[in-house]
Amino acid sequence: MGKYRRIILKLSGEALAGDRGFGIDPDILRNIAEEIKQVQEAGIEVAIVVGGGNIWRGVAGSAQGIDRSTADYMGMLATTINSLALQDALEKLDVETRVQSAIEMRQIAEPYIRRRAVRHLEKGRVVIFACGTGNPYFSTDTTAALRAAEIEAEVILMAKGVDGVYDADPKKDPNANRFQHLGYLDLLQKGLGVMDATAASLCMDNNIPIVVFSIKEKGNILKAAEGHEIGTIVGREE
Repeated sequence: MGKYRRIILKLSGEALAGDRGFGIDPDILRNIAEEIKQVQEAGIEVAIVVGGGNIWRGVAGSAQGIDRSTADYMGMLATTINSLALQDALEKLDVETRVQSAIEMRQIAEPYIRRRAVRHLEKGRVVIFACGTGNPYFSTDTTAALRAAEIEAEVILMAKGVDGVYDADPKKDPNANRFQHLGYLDLLQKGLGVMDATAASLCMDNNIPIVVFSIKEKGNILKAAEGHEIGTIVGREE
């Protein structure tokens, strides 16, 4: 497979919260930033899409009676908080970083402009995409697929709490089997919970592979970016 030239790293908000489950764990934030720096130093262009589930989940808010669009916009603001925290952690390690927001907030982030994002990447800067797509009803997984297509990223690296995609919940079923390779249609038909159907369809239509791996193991982000066989690879049927 070989080393990728340009990647999208998809981080869930929960990944930043760690075991506390809510908010941002400063130690985990620093560890993730250190790993991203390693990827950048390996000559790989890095763009990041970060979720907001450690602060607010739009779907959960909607279930509590908040208007779905409003709840989703609140979730987008949560992704901005995470994006700024990650930017700060990276810049403390001397990694030039830009946050681009799909919702305009000029005082704290650049607006998302595709050509500018690509220029930043070409100059060796890390780009963090905040506020999802800027639209309610779309997940940050869909954002990762959309931005990957727009900036011509070669792969989406999905950092999860487990080391790949299983046929059952490995935390509950000791006999759960990990898939090494899956087709896009498997994601759509088997409901494996990797990403939503909109995101999976976008990846399939644009032939963007997805690597699902564990963020809990140190060095995995670099391994995935360098094309090592870790986790589960989702792509065209071979």
